[in-house]
Amino acid sequence: MGKMILPAACSLWTLILLSATPPSSGNLLRVPLIKRTFNVISASAARTYATAQDHRSKGIPSSSIDSDNLALQERSYLDAQYFGEISIGSPPQNFTVIFDTGSSNLWVPSSNCYFLSIACYLHSRYNASKSTTHTPIGEPCNLHYGSGSILGYFSKDDVQVGNLVVKNQMFIEAIVEGCLSLSLAQFDGILGLGFQDISAGRTLPFWYNMVLQGLVSQKVFSFWLNRGSGSAQGGEIIFGGINPKHFKGNHTYTQITRNGYWQIRLEDFLVRNQSSGVCAGGCAAIVDSGTSLIAGPEDILTDINREIGARGLMSMECKQAVSQYGDLMWQLLISGLKPEKVCSSLGLCSYNGTHNSGEIIKEVIEKKPEDKFGVHGGILCSTCEMMLMWIHKKLLQNTTKEIIFEYVNKLCDNLPNPARELVVDCNNIGDFPPVSFIIGKRSFHLTPQQYIVKVVRGSSTICISGFVPLDVPTPQGPLWILGDIFMEVYHTVFDFGNLRIGFAEAAQ
Repeated sequence: MGKMILPAACSLWTLILLSATPPSSGNLLRVPLIKRTFNVISASAARTYATAQDHRSKGIPSSSIDSDNLALQERSYLDAQYFGEISIGSPPQNFTVIFDTGSSNLWVPSSNCYFLSIACYLHSRYNASKSTTHTPIGEPCNLHYGSGSILGYFSKDDVQVGNLVVKNQMFIEAIVEGCLSLSLAQFDGILGLGFQDISAGRTLPFWYNMVLQGLVSQKVFSFWLNRGSGSAQGGEIIFGGINPKHFKGNHTYTQITRNGYWQIRLEDFLVRNQSSGVCAGGCAAIVDSGTSLIAGPEDILTDINREIGARGLMSMECKQAVSQYGDLMWQLLISGLKPEKVCSSLGLCSYNGTHNSGEIIKEVIEKKPEDKFGVHGGILCSTCEMMLMWIHKKLLQNTTKEIIFEYVNKLCDNLPNPARELVVDCNNIGDFPPVSFIIGKRSFHLTPQQYIVKVVRGSSTICISGFVPLDVPTPQGPLWILGDIFMEVYHTVFDFGNLRIGFAEAAQ
């Protein structure tokens, strides 16, 4: 990674608790955010993390990064909930973007996108020929993600956010969006707010140019994410300072500890106000507005997920099917109905059980995210056929009903969970443990209601654990990723001028 020289007074591991006057709230650019429903179907692509030896996940050129740098893999942004509007060119062409503190490039789809790039055609596209302020660059760029890549080329044009215009901003016109899952995305592109160190092509990020062109009075931007589900306002980004109405009390500030990302030191992680011991020697934490979740050391988060009864979504679907349809399947089988007709008779399949056993299991395990919750020919059909195969096999062995369903439930428990969705019982949330992050000698608490994501699916609600195990060994780890779940609870100030981050209780 390229080197950034820090002021001498800013020791990398120095944490400072400041209650002095915060950055000014005058002369601000306010950018409203739109909040959209957490997408449980496609979010699985954002739930797998790894060490940054594969630094390609951020589109970072290998020549600009140290070999021991950390990054996020499989970071497809599909779990993102907060978006904002920008425009590019003259006259302005509008785009919905994620304002992402975990990356540094701006990219949007191009009107020149490859004809087989489905995701490109399903979103707004930048047309250089319609902009009088466009400057062609043409240098190719390839941003790599764990689930695919984005191929494009650099261009320059004016970029407007709110009522401010950044002149001659370098950005990427994406012509191939190789991540098929981006077809499901609720946004057009990404506006990175990270450091130039991790910018593909070493181009100046949008925020740098905003500062250099004198568009803000202070080198500060802040996030307020409105957790309230009943509000039409999803939140707000403030460029140039903060809005005092967005938080309560004073901010606790802590220095950036690693160049490139907004990375800080986490002193401890508590469960039920007891130290977990996982950060005894200090942990690193990246504050990342590009994901909704919280990732952290595998041992402790696996223990928490086990304590709150989190289980794989596939296992949950299987057990729900057993509970809802098991008795009916049993009655139909013992009444003499042919096994291949049972699932269609229950209305779960639109065909008469033409799969063989190997195909059924493979379909359940490898079902694509976008097909997961379909009924006819979808996951319920495949699960029904798999259960039917298990039940019928035991019936032929004259096994009792009680033993058969005990056997089926055990098989459900052992189903793989390749997408790593972890579901909990919504009725038990009040019994889950509170957790706390110690930053700058202050405790930042999260209640179960704050770290569990509720998703309405049709007439029902499912609850998803916000904790994703992340196994990064020393010396780079242990590593935490503090996403929107944390930032919803704590108003966050990114102080670029002083290379620090501040947290205060968010106003709701």
